Amino acid sequence: MPLSAADLIGTAAALCSMASFTPQIVKIWRTRDAASVSLRMYMVTVTGFSLWIAYGVMIESWPVIGANSVCLALSATILALKWRFSR
Repeated sequence: MPLSAADLIGTAAALCSMASFTPQIVKIWRTRDAASVSLRMYMVTVTGFSLWIAYGVMIESWPVIGANSVCLALSATILALKWRFSR
């Protein structure tokens, strides 16, 4: 069964969203400095991804659940690094 245009666009969007967090994680880890990371922004981001996962569960959409779970893990990693290196 071939992927539809909507499936391709959705997959590309999910991959871009997931990949967008990686450079920040690498930078924080290498420099051991998270001073430039906004704590409030990542708290809101983590909350948003948690809500997207709840929404995905409610509508039984595994693509929504999967993509947002990965994004939640990555953004939560940045939040944890912020707390770790801000002390």
